[in-house]
Amino acid sequence: MTGVGIRELPAVGLAAVGGVGLAVQARLNGGLGASLGDGVVGSMISTGTGILVLLAIVPGSRVGRRAMRQIREALRVQGLRWWQCLGGVAGALYVVSQGVSVGSLGVGVFTVAVVGGTSAGSLAVDRAGLGPGGIRAITTRRVIGAAAGVSAVAVAGHDRLTGNGSLWLLALPAVAGLGLSVQSALNGRVGAVAGFPWAAALVNFVVAGCTLCIALPIEFLLRGKTPGSLPTELWLYCGGFVGVGVIAIATSVVHRLGVLVFGLTSIAGQLLGAVLLDTFGAHRPPATTWIAIAITLAAVAITVIRPTRTP
Repeated sequence: MTGVGIRELPAVGLAAVGGVGLAVQARLNGGLGASLGDGVVGSMISTGTGILVLLAIVPGSRVGRRAMRQIREALRVQGLRWWQCLGGVAGALYVVSQGVSVGSLGVGVFTVAVVGGTSAGSLAVDRAGLGPGGIRAITTRRVIGAAAGVSAVAVAGHDRLTGNGSLWLLALPAVAGLGLSVQSALNGRVGAVAGFPWAAALVNFVVAGCTLCIALPIEFLLRGKTPGSLPTELWLYCGGFVGVGVIAIATSVVHRLGVLVFGLTSIAGQLLGAVLLDTFGAHRPPATTWIAIAITLAAVAITVIRPTRTP
């Protein structure tokens, strides 16, 4: 499939909504990490709240318990490999990148950097067949779309690369974006086995939480200091709730669209949300961010829209 047709439009709409959710989550987790002075601790809090929500949804419902049994059975008979349940590792990297770099880059530049990683990673993930839809061929339109997404990162980050620290801050969300494409593919496989997106989301959040539990003491040793006091703004603690919805959406629709089309479609929603958040926040988007957004939306159009065929 080189694009999407009428039947896939509802899935495309959900992917765009999920993208807006990613931008909102980035703003919340970035604000929490900045308030604490520690992005990893902020990510741990966000992930923990998501786990609590999912523990109330999945084990508390009959369909959720059945879905978890199906996942266990699939692992037992190797219909689902253990490593296919590790999408949460990439999710942990993503939320850490939010907490560490959004405060400095702004949501707009952060999102464009994620876009570059997602564009390149999704192309490779689709070709390798990691997602539930199997192997998807690399076409000229897909390569052009992915290349445009990567080039947008250079445009958006051009005025931010004033030193090694800025380069590192831009590289982190780009790597996290690459991980998001792997996460979407693996969570899609778990969701296909479970038949219940919330169960796949629970697996994802638990794995992410375990990953952060390993990273947290290492980060404390490297930093040599503890985080600051918890902020009083309650809305900063809602990133985990938003993340639960985003993962559930991704798990539900990625098998229909493929990882690349899903990733680029959600990017349109991310960019819309990011620009609105930055416009009304502390980071007013510079001209380079608007140019990068235009390039990225062109990449989405090139890759997602299926050309009409004349008889």
